[in-house]
Amino acid sequence: MKSVKAAKVSGKKVILRADLDLPLRQASSGQVEVADDTRLKALLPTLKYLLDRGAKVIVIGHLGRPEGKRDPKLSLEPVAVRLQELLRKRIEFFPELPITNYQLPNIALLENLRFWDGEEKNDLGFAKKLAGLGDIFVNDAFAASHREHASIVEIPKHLPAYAGLRLEEEVKELGSVLVKPERPLIFIIGGAKTETKKPLVPAFAKIADKVLLGGLLMFSRELERIPNVVFPIDAKDAYDIGPKSVKFFTGIIKEAKTVVWNGPLGVWEKPRYARGTRMIAEELALLPGKTIAGGGDTIAALNASGLASKISYVSLGGGAMLEFLAGKKLPGLVALGHYD
Repeated sequence: MKSVKAAKVSGKKVILRADLDLPLRQASSGQVEVADDTRLKALLPTLKYLLDRGAKVIVIGHLGRPEGKRDPKLSLEPVAVRLQELLRKRIEFFPELPITNYQLPNIALLENLRFWDGEEKNDLGFAKKLAGLGDIFVNDAFAASHREHASIVEIPKHLPAYAGLRLEEEVKELGSVLVKPERPLIFIIGGAKTETKKPLVPAFAKIADKVLLGGLLMFSRELERIPNVVFPIDAKDAYDIGPKSVKFFTGIIKEAKTVVWNGPLGVWEKPRYARGTRMIAEELALLPGKTIAGGGDTIAALNASGLASKISYVSLGGGAMLEFLAGKKLPGLVALGHYD
């Protein structure tokens, strides 16, 4: 996998695949704005690296699931506004494809790729349109790299392709869990997406010393037969792990040298059910060993508690993080030659 640091970008047009899937909200002014810019801040090092070396950059990405239809509520225009504020440089927003007869500014941002059905269908024609915008492709969207979509896997077939700085960092940090991690190694898996997480639990149990389950996974009793999988011993109204479980889990965590956490332990957004998630976050913040947390809801919970800075590494990947740790080959990394 070639790093963007190996690319000769001066005077080139660079297509930068970014992670732009951000939560939006309506401000008091009535304008739609970005509610959490964590992912944009993570993009800045790669974007600044390219601009500082004389590249012109067109940023591409997706937001939500418009399913190939134009949905004004999922426009990336508010994202362009916030990125411009963070970068302190003008960003030109392009709402349509094809982009023709224009002078590419130093920085441009294209509308939500999923407004075109060719993105999720991995359509060759759509990918060629995107590839035609630039000379070089850089993928800095680790969180989308488990998707076999046009902007992730097809563009690299038509342009010299490189890994962005954040994507490289994700692979390095998460890879350290798979190669001689400090033990005991503990996984904490919660959240509501059981359909995607449940099939991965057996793989986690093979590499971890213990896998602690919370969220809706604590009701997947068929996982009890898997060695190293640990269930809560009580629950609070079925929406959080109970006080006995908090004590039980924190006792295990205290002994850990490496902890990976993905998914809240309960419905943390409601104060009544926030205790389990908060107590686990507080315990991880105190742990002297390596701690890795990832997934949108997990990051939101950490930010709300003010503890994100106490975690060794916060991954921006949710599903991508879990599939990578489960040993699956991510299509986006395959396209960059990571597994060659």
